Amino acid sequence: MSRTHRLFQLMQALRSLPAPATAAQLADATNVSPRTLYRDIDTLRELGAVIDGETGFGYTLIEDAHLPPLGFKDDELEALVLGLREVAAVGDPALAEAARSALVKLRARLPESQAHRLRHSVLVAHRFHPPALPAIDSGTLREACWDERIVSFAYTDKNGASTQREVKPLSIMLFDQSHCLLAWCLKRDDYRAFRLDRMSDLTVTGRSFRPERVPLLKIYLENLNEAAGDRLVRF
Repeated sequence: MSRTHRLFQLMQALRSLPAPATAAQLADATNVSPRTLYRDIDTLRELGAVIDGETGFGYTLIEDAHLPPLGFKDDELEALVLGLREVAAVGDPALAEAARSALVKLRARLPESQAHRLRHSVLVAHRFHPPALPAIDSGTLREACWDERIVSFAYTDKNGASTQREVKPLSIMLFDQSHCLLAWCLKRDDYRAFRLDRMSDLTVTGRSFRPERVPLLKIYLENLNEAAGDRLVRF
């Protein structure tokens, strides 16, 4: 592990661990010896991070020189917190973890008065019946959407029938209790939605359909809105 990466991990640990974080906790989080941990704390201080504490008392990140304060209205902050907590509750595992990490980074960039408001927000998100977990790597699928690469996969429908599909992936949408891939299906030569928990053997091909994704998706969302009485999607 490079020294730069180790220092980055230490900053992340200081942002995320309950303050004050002990040297043992920080050393364990960065996989270094206590002696190295103390040197890394000194290095971060030299680089401008304001870290309160010392050996035997734990450490608290007071000010992160690399993350300047952000200006949000209170309602904007509540909306951000609620949105990130909703993603943590309903997103696929990778996105849920990204949402939790983003909350930690957001707190580190806020003035203390608003950081307190973030920690004790009155808005929470909870799902008694969270969406089914994807059966494929949704991160790979998201990248295929961005890169506009045709993907192939095996799909099992609600009746248990299996087919092999090749599609142009357009977007991933949460429909009630399921994450679905919105796509142009080459087999059906039409738009289709595929539940991620019914997909398997995902393969990203080397075939590009750039620059079709945005116009194809726009038409698909217009069709969905029309079918739902203009209540489904806003874009």
